[in-house]
Amino acid sequence: MKNYSTETKCVQAGYRPTNGEPRQVPIIQSTTFKYDTSEDMGKLFDLEASGYFYTRLQNPTNDYVAAKIAALEGGAAGMLTSSGQAANFFSLFNICETGSHIVSSSSIYGGTFNLISVTMKKMGIDATFVSPDCTEEELNAAFRENTRAVFGETIANPALTVLDIEKFAKAAHAHGVPLIVDNTFPTPVNCRPIEWGADIVTHSTTKYMDGHGTAVGGAIVDSGKFDWMAEKDKFPGLTTPDDSYHGIVYAEKFGLEGAFITKATSQLMRDLGSIQSPQNAFYLNLGLESLHVRMPRHVENGQAVAEFLSAHPKVSKVSFSGLKTDPYYELAQKYLPKGGCGVVSFEVEGGRKAAEAFMGRLKLCAIETHVADARSCCLNPATSTHRQMTDEQLAAAGIPAGLIRISCGLEAKEDLIADLAQALG
Repeated sequence: MKNYSTETKCVQAGYRPTNGEPRQVPIIQSTTFKYDTSEDMGKLFDLEASGYFYTRLQNPTNDYVAAKIAALEGGAAGMLTSSGQAANFFSLFNICETGSHIVSSSSIYGGTFNLISVTMKKMGIDATFVSPDCTEEELNAAFRENTRAVFGETIANPALTVLDIEKFAKAAHAHGVPLIVDNTFPTPVNCRPIEWGADIVTHSTTKYMDGHGTAVGGAIVDSGKFDWMAEKDKFPGLTTPDDSYHGIVYAEKFGLEGAFITKATSQLMRDLGSIQSPQNAFYLNLGLESLHVRMPRHVENGQAVAEFLSAHPKVSKVSFSGLKTDPYYELAQKYLPKGGCGVVSFEVEGGRKAAEAFMGRLKLCAIETHVADARSCCLNPATSTHRQMTDEQLAAAGIPAGLIRISCGLEAKEDLIADLAQALG
């Protein structure tokens, strides 16, 4: 499928049935797989043969769908996880251990920020956060001898900053470590970070890839281009023998294109078990088949809503990289020429009270802690997810009390604008 367009890959990649096989991706709803001899199964446990023995590690349905996402991103191999959080954790923990250090953009999803700054810190993995707008000098100054990865989001949730992927990739590679990019919001329809130098791409497939609020899930795609052996002392998990698999050295046995995902599957998934259910993978594939059709509509609606809001007297600020007034417009033109996504952040005049009143008047846009859905949804952090914080604390965190995030769905843009107009009053 390498030479086919993104549109064709959305529909056809990953699963190619042969004569007499099911046309749709089959749901292999089985925990285990039968073998004729212990020797046959033993080869799987020794990583000497490919196949399946327990769904906690791998499942055919999941692998078909992971292969599609890898093809869409232009990567060498992929895997599904139980959530986007699990995908980000696995992608980092696969190459980090106690004593390691991560350089991360500070403008990332709050859950991922907590994962890196709190949970992984408890595991002995430190992190330095840098502004996505930092200079090359400031970025390079964040690296340490024990830095093992750089992390960022193509379009940050909910700040909607756009990552300068080439700048972050250049710094990562100069220090001999990979760049990991969460590409959830643009999806590979609108941006393929690997083409700009990223080494590993992650997704919360719960969002646009699923597109219907049906199934929680995540994905990891490895570009297959990062040379783990070039500075082998930095990545002992990939470049030294794994005693739990009879001394296999992943980077030697599986090469550039297979080492990272094989280790993440056979080691991390084996021990932590954050597998996506085959049923959820099936739902995900249904979403992927229309991803190329849906994304342009999300972008179109987001653009229309952003332009309406930016001209409204009761709106003090709008964040959307498709607006020429947005500070990330030029970067978006470079990395996201087809548009970014359908998520728009804006601030209403009057702070928390005005935002709460606005939310209460919405009729079409549902109030949800969700984004990237076929149905439009809206959230005011000050009165929901961050309601325990004062206005001063919210401002310090970069989340003004009047901030509202709207995820524009697939409805008619005229109807969305009419709903926002009446809610603004």
